Amino acid sequence: MTYDVFCGLDVGKEFHHGTGLGRDGKKLVDRVVANDESALRKLYSQLQSVGVALVVVDQPSSIGSLPIAVARAMGIDVAYLPGLSMRRIADLHPGNAKTDARDAFIIADAARTMPHTLRRVDLDDAQLAELEVLVGHDDDLAAQSTAVTNRIRGLLLQIHPALERAIGENASHPGVLDLLTRFGGPTGLRSAGQTKIRNTLKKNAPRMGDRLAAEIWAALAEQTVTIPGTVASQKVLTRLAGQLDILGTQRKQVAAEIEEALDALPLSKVLISMPGVGVRTAARILVEVADGSNFPTAGHLAAYAGIAPVTRRSGTSIRGEFPSRSGNKNLKNAFFMSAFASLRADPTSRAYYDRKRGEGKKHNAAIICLARRRSDVIYAMLRDRREYQAPLPVAA
Repeated sequence: MTYDVFCGLDVGKEFHHGTGLGRDGKKLVDRVVANDESALRKLYSQLQSVGVALVVVDQPSSIGSLPIAVARAMGIDVAYLPGLSMRRIADLHPGNAKTDARDAFIIADAARTMPHTLRRVDLDDAQLAELEVLVGHDDDLAAQSTAVTNRIRGLLLQIHPALERAIGENASHPGVLDLLTRFGGPTGLRSAGQTKIRNTLKKNAPRMGDRLAAEIWAALAEQTVTIPGTVASQKVLTRLAGQLDILGTQRKQVAAEIEEALDALPLSKVLISMPGVGVRTAARILVEVADGSNFPTAGHLAAYAGIAPVTRRSGTSIRGEFPSRSGNKNLKNAFFMSAFASLRADPTSRAYYDRKRGEGKKHNAAIICLARRRSDVIYAMLRDRREYQAPLPVAA
């Protein structure tokens, strides 16, 4: 579509800075806009009086949500300029100042001269917007759970290293959390006795309760000295275990809400049909790429995710292909974890991984190769809206 006005918005919490450029690069608008609907409508109306407008933001969610919603309500197309692209484009403009006005001009000028750097904003789909909020909340809960788990393991390592070795890998398991909530740490566990430890574990861990109880009791016997700070650490461990248990319950609730939101999106069934793609992974892929129509080829999707190899050549000194260090980190992680999960769920993926390991690649490199191969399949599934079909065996 041909646009007459390109408006760059450097969004902020209370105020945005808007710069509008014509086709010839002449400034039509350059002012601060309050973060409210009436001020935004006034700005957009001024742009529409010139001709067909395109609004480009630097953040498609959070503080950029209202400018996008108002623009769509007024029938104006919206796009956003990724941060990495903006930083690279900023180096092409003279000056080193970091101001809202300069950033808004850079966004508008990039939209005018380099439209290939823009990304589509899919927040017009209400269901997808709801899903994005839930996925973001789940990411926050996951980060908090990891931080609390690391804190628990750090305290155990400080006061009783042998006990940390026994339960560290299962620190977030409901049975271990129940144990820490009841008895705190090594002193409380020793006072409870092996029988009570085993009975407590078997409520939430019936299969590994006996083994883990024996390992815990053996670990307690390895250390007879009491390290200073143990009493306070046990009190903190009790609180941390309760906190981690609450976070686990919240993650289960969010997972159910994500699954319910996915049921309303037809493409979710397409993605989940692929081995290794679960509810959370499918939600992340849909949030990041929607239906995939923004990518001309599967290679564009792989490059956007940062799993496509990058060719490096410099005369005769550097040759070859290397893993990309850029791309969408959330999407890259989703593809990576999906490929890792497929090693057990999909014989075809396992065979491809084994072949890459046989070629001398290390584990992570082989997983990235597998993720790149699977991204091509995911792209085709989204494009054709067809569920995954396992490849037919080929005769030798």
